[in-house]
Amino acid sequence: MELTPQQAGALERLHSRGFEIVAFPMYESYVGVRKGECGALLAPAGADGFKLYGEPSYLVAGGLSARLIQSDGHWFVRKKDKLEATPERTAELDAFAAELVDTLLPVA
Repeated sequence: MELTPQQAGALERLHSRGFEIVAFPMYESYVGVRKGECGALLAPAGADGFKLYGEPSYLVAGGLSARLIQSDGHWFVRKKDKLEATPERTAELDAFAAELVDTLLPVA
C-alpha cells in the first residue's frame, strides 16, 4: 500500500503515542494498529489520512476478536479461543478506542 505524506504523518502520530503498526493476516488491505492488548484496522480515507474499519477489539490469541454476549457471560472471541470481557479488559479497550480516534482526528 502506497501512503501519501498525510497518511504517513498520521501513522507517525500514532507511533509517537505508543501505537504499534502491525499486519493482521486476512486483512492485507488495511493498516493494523495495536497498543497493549487491543487492536484495530485502519482504512485509507482519501489522501488525508485513515478511518476506522470496523470496531477496535481486544486481542485474543494474537488476533482481532468479536465481543459476544452468551448465556455464561460477556466474552471476546476469536475462532475457538475466548477471554472473559472483564471490566478491566473492557476499560482497556474503551481507552484504546478513545485514544485511537483522538489521534486520527485531522491536525489543522
